[in-house]
Amino acid sequence: MASVASTYASPESRFERPSGRRDPASIAPVVLMVSGGADSAALLWLAANSTLDIADGRGEARIARERLHVLHVNHRLRGEAADADEAFVRELSESFGIPCSVERIDVAAHAKEQGDNVENMGRELRYAAADRLANELSAELGTPRSAARIVTAHTADDRAETFLMNAVKGAAASGLSSIPRRRNRIVRPLLDRSHEELCSLLRTAGIEWREDATNADTRYLRAFVRHEVLPVIRERNPRVVETLSQSCDILSDEDAYMAGIAARSLRELERRRAEGMVALDAARLAALDVAVARRVVRAAILSVEEECRLEARHIKRVLRLVAAGKGSATVPMGVDCRVSYGMLLIRSRRAPEIPDHGWLEVPALSVGALGVGEMMRSDGSVVTARLLEAAPGQDAEALARAAGAGSRSTVLLDAAAAGIGPAGGRLWVDTPQAGDVMCPLGMHGQSKKLSDLLGEARVPAAERGSVAVVRRDALGPVVWLAGIRADERGRCTSSTRLLLELGIRKA
Repeated sequence: MASVASTYASPESRFERPSGRRDPASIAPVVLMVSGGADSAALLWLAANSTLDIADGRGEARIARERLHVLHVNHRLRGEAADADEAFVRELSESFGIPCSVERIDVAAHAKEQGDNVENMGRELRYAAADRLANELSAELGTPRSAARIVTAHTADDRAETFLMNAVKGAAASGLSSIPRRRNRIVRPLLDRSHEELCSLLRTAGIEWREDATNADTRYLRAFVRHEVLPVIRERNPRVVETLSQSCDILSDEDAYMAGIAARSLRELERRRAEGMVALDAARLAALDVAVARRVVRAAILSVEEECRLEARHIKRVLRLVAAGKGSATVPMGVDCRVSYGMLLIRSRRAPEIPDHGWLEVPALSVGALGVGEMMRSDGSVVTARLLEAAPGQDAEALARAAGAGSRSTVLLDAAAAGIGPAGGRLWVDTPQAGDVMCPLGMHGQSKKLSDLLGEARVPAAERGSVAVVRRDALGPVVWLAGIRADERGRCTSSTRLLLELGIRKA
């Protein structure tokens, strides 16, 4: 669905490899994203003839011509008009002697396939194309990818429009801070310039530009804000664009500060992490200030599904579950959020269908019948649990020793010590986590890291991360390192009457 064409330089000769030692930031490629509209045409003119601050440590400065490369993405949405835009960008780039790459992508087909709207899909595909080109050019130059710059033509008007759009839809500070000046290697040096200022620059330079007819279609939210909302606000405040831009800068700074606090809180609350899954301490999350809690939930969800388009209502729904201490909800991209037994479990569709973590039901003790609880794991093993009652005169301690001597795949423990009574209960099963310790049976209460026990048991390093760990609860101590060692605190004694049998077997 995509094709790439490059003009004015072959892939082998776009740049001459620099000789001698030079700062990579001074020679790394600069990809200019040019659509053909007034703003991007002005960006190209400024890059070729004036100074720009592209956040490479040099401030407002001229960019060496050999570093510049234009990227135009033809979305194939407007037929001949789109092809005319492409031709215009090629000609304008050629007039400045700057190489131009064109990528043609059927955005509508991609949007239909992904179940997304055309505007969002177009944006994602544009940036993906810019990333590919920046990486390719970095490889040719032998410079770090991080030193490359992808430069967009967003203006103060775009920033004000995005602020109002996000306010209409409902957004947190991160959304209201609108378009950032920089995100990783993407930079926007025109955020302090207005659209009209750039149009005047082009008129003075005698350069025409292309107009996209869809920009006037007020069925689209951005066009509605641009043509219907902002003109009304300007009647009260002619400098509204400048005012909103300043507000965006303030919100952006405060958002960065709060993001740091939320990141630390997320690390402190995180209890388990696996592919497509994260588990947080729900009680401690509920105790956080709501401003931080919102950000923690947002960051946790995005950590398992980065494409999830979250709105304030989604975060509010999850926090309601946390406050209630139970319940479940699904947010965009099918991410499942549920609170159970003191844990907020967030699971994406990418998570394995058969997880390595979850609750193991321990059935109630039944007279004349043996109820067995089972949990299937992704590696094909099954962890089992059942309750047994020591007969009058039986020594539970001796029974446990005999069970342990027969096979490491089964262990008998004191049920009460594991928090299980005659009515049954639940145990949490997952995998070894960094810093996990237990008190191995036979070591008289001395603690030891699970990683050390796995090493002593000669479990191959590649397999240690999938070994089953049975815990008293989701946040509780280890009861059994499956197939290797039980915890001393669950040891059967001569007074034990209710026994918990844990086992592990292949399905």
